[in-house]
Amino acid sequence: MTSYILRRMLQLVFVLWGGATILFLLFFILPGSPAELIAGGGHKAVDPQVVKNIEHQLGIDRPIYVQYVKFLDRTVHGDLGESYLTHQKVTTIIKERAPLSLRLAFWAIVVEVVIGISSGVLSARRRNSLADTVTTVVAVVASAVPVFVLGYLIKQVTGVYAYQHQWPSWARFPPLGFGPNTWYLGIIPSRLQLKSLLQPALVLASVSTAILARITRTSMLETLRMDHVRTARAKGLKESVVIRKHVLRNAMLPVITILGIDFGTAVGAAVLTETVFNLRGLGYRIVTASAQRDVPIVLGLSLVVMFVYGIASVMVDVGYALLDPRIRLRDSDA
Repeated sequence: MTSYILRRMLQLVFVLWGGATILFLLFFILPGSPAELIAGGGHKAVDPQVVKNIEHQLGIDRPIYVQYVKFLDRTVHGDLGESYLTHQKVTTIIKERAPLSLRLAFWAIVVEVVIGISSGVLSARRRNSLADTVTTVVAVVASAVPVFVLGYLIKQVTGVYAYQHQWPSWARFPPLGFGPNTWYLGIIPSRLQLKSLLQPALVLASVSTAILARITRTSMLETLRMDHVRTARAKGLKESVVIRKHVLRNAMLPVITILGIDFGTAVGAAVLTETVFNLRGLGYRIVTASAQRDVPIVLGLSLVVMFVYGIASVMVDVGYALLDPRIRLRDSDA
């Protein structure tokens, strides 16, 4: 397994190179220039000579292959450049933004696992019951409501209405921001931090939790029909033992895949949630930098998101092997 993980990490290097190359070339295909925005071209006509001077200062007047080679050389040596607009180091931006996005994504996945898997298991075990019907309806509604709509509703109720009508303190939540930034062991929130974390984590996990519940239910029902489950029941095993030892392990394989994808998405694509709750994470910064054509920020932060996706993919494969003994990660595997 160790050699497999090392081989996958080597593949991840090529994935990062390919993704960064595509993004790099894309900025040269799209019209416009960051120098025009810096010179104020977004609001008024600017002197072409001023634009040329700024392009020369930024080094973007050089041939594309020269810029590309320089970009690769800097990246290999750990230098992701600096913002065209603020001249802030991209590595500094990553240090500031990445912890917020990673913590938010982690706790969104925790919410997704606790609610999504438990709801799916309950729905499968009590198929066609009232609990199954309620779970199905809630999952459909949750997956249909846009994230930004749900975010604004929750913020309005618990962050505005609750304060106006003097609800109990446990029912009132900060409407904006990510709290006092107090954590234990880097990932466990303090009591005050938890109140600021709970709302965005729930909103970010809402759609994926609904989807996970449906996938868990479907996978559970398919596994419950398998021969080895009928054999286990015929041997007189308790239903709880059958579910825990013979159903859940097999039913969790597609669930793990979804969780890996959701974690990578939560890190880099939580733009709507971050906007609603005024959070400045990686996704929010990538979008704003793209609009400003701030290439170093987009490339640097995108590399971080792609790296997270790659690590999540490796963890999913390892999870397959741990859950299903029939799966082995050998050197000969594709």
